[in-house]
Amino acid sequence: MFDPILNALPAFGMYFMSAIALLAVFLTVYALITPYDEVTLIRSGNVAASISLGGALIGIALPVAVAVVASHNLVLMLGWGLIACLVQLVVFMVSRVALPQITQDIPADKLSAGIFLAALSIGVGIINAACIL
Repeated sequence: MFDPILNALPAFGMYFMSAIALLAVFLTVYALITPYDEVTLIRSGNVAASISLGGALIGIALPVAVAVVASHNLVLMLGWGLIACLVQLVVFMVSRVALPQITQDIPADKLSAGIFLAALSIGVGIINAACIL
């Protein structure tokens, strides 16, 4: 009765750990390219930073999840996941060009900036996920 589940556990573990690793790598690189420390801001109660980082996390998790479902092997999934990471990093860089003040607005806890950046990340993440073949 549980044989199919038990037989699939190694594949589940590989895909799950790889997906979590992609999220961790993305969050690390994202933290490095932002001129403010999201974690410190969030710990101090900055809602804009929390919303912004949460949106970025959802924006990367969506295409990574689709990559897990759509990929026939782990290497392909990792490739799509890395592309998704790059797309999300570009989203932040484009937002800085479109709204140069955003790098001051997030640390200043301006919710409008956090919500905009989160919505942009999620919206692009949805489109990115839909484009994974």
